Amino acid sequence: MEGDWTSERRPMDSEIGDQVVKKMVEETKTKRVESLDIFRGLTVVLMILVDDAGGKWQMIGHAPWNGCNLADFVMPFFLFIVGMAIPLAFKKIPNWALGSKKVIIRTIKLIFWGLILQGGYSHAPDKLTYGVDMKQIRWCGILQRIAISYLIVSLLEIATKRAMPKDFLLDRRSVFRVYCLQWLIAACILVVYLSVLYGTYVPDWSFTVYNRDNPDYGKVLKVSCGVRGKLDQPCNAVGYVDREVLGINHMYIHPAWRRSKACSENSPYEGPFRKDAPSWCQAPFEPEGILSSISSILTTIIGVHCGHVLILRKRHLDRLKHWFLMGVFLFVFGIILHFTNAIPLNKQLYSFSYVCLTAGAAALVFSLFYVVVDILGIHYLFLPFKWIGMNAMLVYVMAAEGIFAGFINGWYYDDPHNTLIYWIQKHIFISVWHSTKVGILLYVIFAEILFWALVAGICHRFGIYWKL
Repeated sequence: MEGDWTSERRPMDSEIGDQVVKKMVEETKTKRVESLDIFRGLTVVLMILVDDAGGKWQMIGHAPWNGCNLADFVMPFFLFIVGMAIPLAFKKIPNWALGSKKVIIRTIKLIFWGLILQGGYSHAPDKLTYGVDMKQIRWCGILQRIAISYLIVSLLEIATKRAMPKDFLLDRRSVFRVYCLQWLIAACILVVYLSVLYGTYVPDWSFTVYNRDNPDYGKVLKVSCGVRGKLDQPCNAVGYVDREVLGINHMYIHPAWRRSKACSENSPYEGPFRKDAPSWCQAPFEPEGILSSISSILTTIIGVHCGHVLILRKRHLDRLKHWFLMGVFLFVFGIILHFTNAIPLNKQLYSFSYVCLTAGAAALVFSLFYVVVDILGIHYLFLPFKWIGMNAMLVYVMAAEGIFAGFINGWYYDDPHNTLIYWIQKHIFISVWHSTKVGILLYVIFAEILFWALVAGICHRFGIYWKL
């Protein structure tokens, strides 16, 4: 009986496998790519998770300097997704002027919201105040970096867009060949970035401590450099360019390097500075600065290429081969560069190895979602991600940037720390689990991520979306 049962099952297994292969090789119909929405939603979820729980779970927070933790994949994933969406958005461009106008207006909106949310104007969710001293406004941020990459790559896409011949034969090299100008621009960007990074002389510099809680408040601290081509915290060209162009008072005042072993007594957690901590531990550093943002354009261009593959390749299998092979190559190449000490993985510098590894990971993750969702049709497991991805700006502003939490904290009883949010954290999550780490993690998952997934789902049900 056992042998008969096996022989009967084999044809069924074979039929299932044939059906999957058939779906992969068949030509696709024009429809919304749900896997891209889901991937975008996952990235927003990761941002909320690492921002609000990363302080207690440092293995998912940003690496203090060299290295790549879970949080360090968020920005490249966003840029990759923006890149993939660009060819879809400009698939049919009425005219160059209209397309360029659309790009410029959206760029201005992104920069505006970036300055409001991360420039220092909003103090949510912990402080019930707003406003920023223009002498210390932070010019750069997440949305500003996305805006710069979107502007440059979109205008490049519009400028290089041309009609495809009907009899064009798509071999393995054709997608690269059609958009070879974009890859030439990418190569020029890489050359400029590496030339400035390794060729710029970084002199000694100084800064004033503006933190009133710091015993060194008001003091001018000096940092000794006088070197060229170094990639350490105090003497790299990325920080030097930002100090010279932006001004040191307009840079991020809580850089991740404060958690490094040289600075923090509780490394990799943030804590009191070591008694022998070097002066640069207290200095600002801009993780979304000028030179690193130039390098980040490469991630968006790689995303654009994957979008081109989505449009030009008509069969699922052809698309997946391209994405998978490119993803594996980039991921492995990034690892090799890091572990051979050629170019370290570094999110703060947006190093070339970091570009390769994170863009490769993005291509692989998207490929997985594409197989499961767009080919196999398994949608319901990922509905929360899809809802968030279709209303990413709403969830980013309200949850990731803490605007909604700041609004709730504005209604307190007797003491500003006696709010509904603090009560829920303490009595429903932390006290029940008798652990601050576990309680905060569960609070973020259930009271933030799932809550905003439901809100985004309701908005989707009624066709409400926040689009720029």
